[in-house]
Amino acid sequence: MSLLHQLNQHDQLSKTARFVAIKILEDPQAAVSLPIAELARRAKVSEPTVNRLCRALGCKGYPDFKVKLAGELASGRGKISRTINFDDNLSEVVSKVFDSTHASLTMAQNACDIPSITAAVTALTDARAIYFFGHGASGSVAIDAQHKFMRFKKPVVAHVDALNQRIAATNLNQDDVAVFISYTGRTRIIIEAAELAINSGAHILGLTSQGSPLAQHCQQVLEVGNDEDTDTYTPMTSRIAQLSLIDILVAGTALEMGNEFSSHLLDVKRSVANTKTTKEN
Repeated sequence: MSLLHQLNQHDQLSKTARFVAIKILEDPQAAVSLPIAELARRAKVSEPTVNRLCRALGCKGYPDFKVKLAGELASGRGKISRTINFDDNLSEVVSKVFDSTHASLTMAQNACDIPSITAAVTALTDARAIYFFGHGASGSVAIDAQHKFMRFKKPVVAHVDALNQRIAATNLNQDDVAVFISYTGRTRIIIEAAELAINSGAHILGLTSQGSPLAQHCQQVLEVGNDEDTDTYTPMTSRIAQLSLIDILVAGTALEMGNEFSSHLLDVKRSVANTKTTKEN
């Protein structure tokens, strides 16, 4: 997980460490060149507080922190989500949306745990049926997942209605996989559906934040690293990261099924070929 991603989760830090994190996030590029005394002065904390924060972030101290932060910024990993303000012009909006999306995808990639993804792919491959649960912006991700997983020879359904979610969760069995999608992991109707699904014996997979209320009801969690403020703003970049993770699971499941699936995929493509107009020469 990148340093800036950790700093953006400053609500998990102590009060004084939070002051330092906020001051760094105001201008990460400038922070790279600040002496520890100056950063401490600006954050109104002691120098040992700055060092303790650096060690908590996995660095040996403040000098090591500055070197690693500079590396992130140089490689592009240091881009952070940028909030759109009402006084922004359209050029600024374009820049902020693309910068935030780039940062979101980078954070999601850094958060990917290959053993966890491998286990999820195995569960999806072996499943009798796959059910996706999402609400609001995450509902569109669930529908996209249904569209992509329908290419596999098994029932796939996306539920975005609260009542249907509760019914479907109750009807699951031990051969099914249920995927609950929520960036914050705090959407009540998704949490309640996951609670119902636990008793079914199905494999419960969460695309959500680690440590969230939803994560507590999932056997396995695939985290989408992001720092988007979805309490105030409509989710944008977090949805792109979720869609990317769905693509990874689809590709991984196809690879797991091997050559046998590739011939079936060709059949699927041929079945929809006539729905498109031909390319003009």
